[in-house]
Amino acid sequence: MADGLDGRTLIVTGASRGIGAAVSQRLLEKGAAVIGIARNFQDSAIDNARFRPVPLDLAQVSALPDVLSRLAKTYAEVTGLVCCAGRGRFGSLEEFAYREIRELVDLNLISQMYVVRAFMPVIKTNGGGDVVLMGSEAALSGGRYGAVYSATKFAVRGFAQALRHECAAANVRITIVNPGMVRTEFFDSLKFEPGSNPDNYIEPEDVASAVCGALLVRRGTVVDEINLSPQKRVVRRKTDDAEN
Repeated sequence: MADGLDGRTLIVTGASRGIGAAVSQRLLEKGAAVIGIARNFQDSAIDNARFRPVPLDLAQVSALPDVLSRLAKTYAEVTGLVCCAGRGRFGSLEEFAYREIRELVDLNLISQMYVVRAFMPVIKTNGGGDVVLMGSEAALSGGRYGAVYSATKFAVRGFAQALRHECAAANVRITIVNPGMVRTEFFDSLKFEPGSNPDNYIEPEDVASAVCGALLVRRGTVVDEINLSPQKRVVRRKTDDAEN
């Protein structure tokens, strides 16, 4: 497989908005074809003939094995995955209903594992490629009110590390990207958000640049892990008038 993204086809999950949309747009600019997976694309601003949207709710994990198996047969040219789908939910453990724990684990962890499981044989058959998993700063250090969310992201990080060793002989590179607070719709349903100054948050395009950097590194070299942080970490509670 030649260096560069021209002629390559990559799957991007969570592709309709936020980090996934920014990654999709950057991959298209670099010449790749992108198969975007998201719950819906009603608000998607991507307009490119090489972008193929696939509406699919990754939270419905019981349906994923059959659906993903069919997609893997349909898109047999895939040589890369960028798994961006996920959501945040925070609070003390006892504030979570049992159902809410399961739903967060299903989307943030199980769905990523299922997508990789479905397309890994395709990537190997095509001579190798890349898998990029979206972690979080919460995968590096657990914090107050983040027990369940951090658990899902720590697990994704362990999954990436194990896959790195498992897939090296098949020329499949594994990268995990751990962003801090990114200014996206992620915070719409949360009680906090990053501060308003540009050095208080990461832009989705910053994450997209990091992903493309890992993909464009010389074959034979692997970017195992990328940690991205705002220059100044400021968290603002939405009920507060002042930043804390």
